[in-house]
Amino acid sequence: MGAFVKLLDLLLFIYFFFLAIIVPLFDGQSALPKHMFPPVLVDLKSWYTQEYGDYLVSEKPHFFVGLIWLELLFAWPLCVISLYAIVAGKSWLNTTCLLYGVSTLTAMVAILSEMKGSQRASDKLMMVYYPFLAFAVLAILRGLLPHSGKSVSIGKRSAISRKKRA
Repeated sequence: MGAFVKLLDLLLFIYFFFLAIIVPLFDGQSALPKHMFPPVLVDLKSWYTQEYGDYLVSEKPHFFVGLIWLELLFAWPLCVISLYAIVAGKSWLNTTCLLYGVSTLTAMVAILSEMKGSQRASDKLMMVYYPFLAFAVLAILRGLLPHSGKSVSIGKRSAISRKKRA
């Protein structure tokens, strides 16, 4: 199980690293004014919307913009914190992964349901969003697995309770 957790941590590290860069630069354009971004990033986003036909990014429906704000204010900081937790081997990685995974899974279900229901999304576009759904499930799974570092057994007394009494 330890090797599986380490592999999962590696996969999530790569994913969180990717998101730590992409979310503020790419997704931020859907919620923030365009003049805040360099022209090359604006052009890259317009190429993406034309190439993949991502009507949610180009039309910006209210629910989608709300999910982008959720990602910018809640999920993105969790990505950065989870990166630190993976590198430093912190025991609270489970909590941050679980929070991120549930939040992203909920958002992905809403987005993919809209795409399926509207029948406007191509298979090419759906394949862009499915990996985010998969990584959300992996993050939830990581949140439910035990911490891979050394842990103190439950039966041992803490250092405070071992102090001598006068």
